[in-house]
Amino acid sequence: MLDRYLTGTVSRISPEAPVPVVLQRGMEDRLGGAANVALNIRALGGHPILCSVVGNDADGGIFQALLPQHGISPEGLLRSSQRRTTVKTRVLGNNQQMLRIDQEDTGDITPEETGALVQIVRNLLDSGKIKAVIFQDYNKGVLTPDLIESLINLARERRVLTTVDPKKANFFAYRNVDLFKPNLKEIRDSAPFPVQTDPDSLANASDYLRNRLNNRLTMITLSEKGLYLDAGDGDGRIYPTVARNIADVSGAGDTVISVATLGLAAGLSLETIAVLSNLSGGQVCEFPGVVPVDRAILEREFDRWLYQTT
Repeated sequence: MLDRYLTGTVSRISPEAPVPVVLQRGMEDRLGGAANVALNIRALGGHPILCSVVGNDADGGIFQALLPQHGISPEGLLRSSQRRTTVKTRVLGNNQQMLRIDQEDTGDITPEETGALVQIVRNLLDSGKIKAVIFQDYNKGVLTPDLIESLINLARERRVLTTVDPKKANFFAYRNVDLFKPNLKEIRDSAPFPVQTDPDSLANASDYLRNRLNNRLTMITLSEKGLYLDAGDGDGRIYPTVARNIADVSGAGDTVISVATLGLAAGLSLETIAVLSNLSGGQVCEFPGVVPVDRAILEREFDRWLYQTT
């Protein structure tokens, strides 16, 4: 999806309605949605290939043109004549968001588009260069149950790591993945029992997910309380956050799943993965808008954590 920002200044209230008048000074299009995951992967030295669907429209053309500018391959992109490209337009006045306008189609992609996207991913997996597949779900109609099952099976057959940042509609479609990463609200909405932020309750939620999904690892993000990571060995832990000045929480989930996936692909310890995910998710919340992680800042913060714990 495209994140579009209309920026300007506010000095008066409209005579037509009790709303501010924004005098537009600029407009910027940024890569959003799953493309922000790709931006995070790229920022940390990985090589992302974005596999998704955009409309065969002007905004889809803008989106596709932005990818190589950010070092992201467009070879996994499918253009659809039956869908609009998702665009989230934010109107900012005096550096404050005044309004957001969404343009999108959220119905499922067609069986033909599903087959075409599966073939794109199959070809990429068969190249032998892919180390992980991230499913970043926004309930926009691309990740259908059939597509999810097909891609997980393809990845597992080739021993490729699979990680998921789910949404409610297909929450339980992601069976047999390596890492399942819901946030607290998503697990509360999907579990048939109350979920609190204490270790026992989170362990219970993790066990429930593992019984339903057969996932190897569970990471539950807890907003300002950090995250919970469990490998199913009875040693699940809560990793607290670092105190920060929060500007915007948009995109934090994208960053966390990116860092966690890279950590798993690199063979890092679960503790290191949890700490890096926590630090990176908190870092991007200090900046307005959707932004990828800054590698240099993350390195400094991780070095500080190492110093404090040794």
